[in-house]
Amino acid sequence: MRDIGIDVKPPERECEDENCPFHGTLSVRGQLLRGKVVKVYGKTAVIERELIRYVPKFERYMKKRSKLHAHNPRCIRARPGDIVTIGECRPISKTKSFVILEVVGNEGNKS
Repeated sequence: MRDIGIDVKPPERECEDENCPFHGTLSVRGQLLRGKVVKVYGKTAVIERELIRYVPKFERYMKKRSKLHAHNPRCIRARPGDIVTIGECRPISKTKSFVILEVVGNEGNKS
């Protein structure tokens, strides 16, 4: 297992994924973000981040949401409802430039 230089808990499982930062050759650099997994399909997960912004004109706070696509390595296997930490990497595909580094917790499904 490789040391990726970021203070995250390494996964317990092994994988043969080339795009895994722990067992492959993918380097992580740039932003580290936290969000909730909304959808998982194949090796891709959709991460939703909730942002709170202050609007001075109305003197109120506004909630915004943004969705990011991230690579979901086989050794991590994040599921919908999990709170995850993702890190920026080189573009893996047209929409994926992030990789899941660790599962922090589980919020559970509200449906």
